[in-house]
Amino acid sequence: MAEVVLKDVDKIYEGDVHAVQSLSLDIADGEFLVLVGPSGCGKTTALRMVAGLETISGGTVTIGDRVVNDLSPKDRDIAMVFQSYALYPHLTVADNIAFGLRLRKMPRNVVEERIAWAAKLLDLTPYLARKPKELSGGQRQRVAMGRAIVREPQVFLMDEPLSNLDAKLRVQMRAEVAKLQHDLGVTTIYVTHDQVEAMTMGDRVAVMSMGKLQQVDTPQHLYDEPFNMFVASFIGTPPMNLVEADVAVEGERVDVKVGPTTITAGASALARYPQIRNCDGRRVVLGIRAEDLHPGADRPAFPTFNGRIDLVEALGSGLMAYFTIDAVPVRTQAHVEMEAESGVTNGDGNSESVVSGARPNLIAAFPPRVQLRIGDSVPVAVDPDNIHFFDLETGAALR
Repeated sequence: MAEVVLKDVDKIYEGDVHAVQSLSLDIADGEFLVLVGPSGCGKTTALRMVAGLETISGGTVTIGDRVVNDLSPKDRDIAMVFQSYALYPHLTVADNIAFGLRLRKMPRNVVEERIAWAAKLLDLTPYLARKPKELSGGQRQRVAMGRAIVREPQVFLMDEPLSNLDAKLRVQMRAEVAKLQHDLGVTTIYVTHDQVEAMTMGDRVAVMSMGKLQQVDTPQHLYDEPFNMFVASFIGTPPMNLVEADVAVEGERVDVKVGPTTITAGASALARYPQIRNCDGRRVVLGIRAEDLHPGADRPAFPTFNGRIDLVEALGSGLMAYFTIDAVPVRTQAHVEMEAESGVTNGDGNSESVVSGARPNLIAAFPPRVQLRIGDSVPVAVDPDNIHFFDLETGAALR
């Protein structure tokens, strides 16, 4: 096991394409770090530079006590698990797991011991004599992981290993991967575009966009205290509601006006966002998580929006209610990149950090048995202690 340190790492392709820009990360010995972001953000390129599969344009990568910039992949003592299982179809499960060990000409008894150990750990013992075509997708991914762990590397590198699985199996496998990493205690860098996967698996999560590191922190801290609007809108399902608001400061009181609604910021919000006191007369961005919005009748002391119901999603444990309110919504680069990734076009595709849209939208997480009808106008209450503030121009949190 080993610490992995990336210091000011750059990757520039032909045509001056800056895929990764000044990336600095310290991954502790035994830590599970997840790199997350939309397609094209540089996360896989960063992983491949650690693996030695991409040359480094600038900066250093250190594994343990060695700078590995000029070492070949086989000399870095890492094991990689790819999105495709990359199994040999003509070999049995046992032979696939042992392939790397036999290339290293390890003693037969050692190879057999490690195959048995990995198979037991991954619940593959009954399948050792089978070929990959006789296995399910989840079993094939376990074989790929078995091939990696028997080598006992210093570092595991995983590039979207669960993306080819169906949704239910992905949920099961991400729990198994996280438990396996915890049991083995091997330093792991895991790449995914799925923020739910990132939040549920990583000790820490590093969010990337357009080649740059946006924030690295524990999952809960990322959710509660995003550094900027990109992180706020990328982390969380549904994403944080973002709308323009005008600020008025009078003594200790801070009011933010969204359309006809005035919200007096609570003490907790002011403590987390002290710079909002310096924004008197300015327009900022107000952020509200879906769970901090409530049916107006349930929170009569809270300020309320008048929202027209556009859509209701019944989830059993709750409702996702989509409202149109009298406000100017704000789209971030996260929205632009996620729309591009999904093939959806919305807005002008502007690559600036903030893009104002024309359709106000508010998503609220309500209790399961609230009666809502599409087209109705209902009061939506806002918890004034759990609101967030961002600079309209830069997108930075007003901390």
